[in-house]
Amino acid sequence: MYPLGTLIAMTKDSGMRIRIDRELRDRFIEICKEQDKPAAQVIREYMRDYIKAYDDMNKTIMSDKNTED
Repeated sequence: MYPLGTLIAMTKDSGMRIRIDRELRDRFIEICKEQDKPAAQVIREYMRDYIKAYDDMNKTIMSDKNTED
């Protein structure tokens, strides 16, 4: 039997490799550990929030365009 975290990880089917400054990475990892959160989970949360903000902004722009017509 797999732990829950492993099962959740198994549903992911893609990865991303990025290059960042070591100091930025180290501080990020340090903060994640302080909050008892895996770094990958935090990055996924940021990505979801970023996408949502983008989509919300576009919905607002499209709504404004439709009311101008």
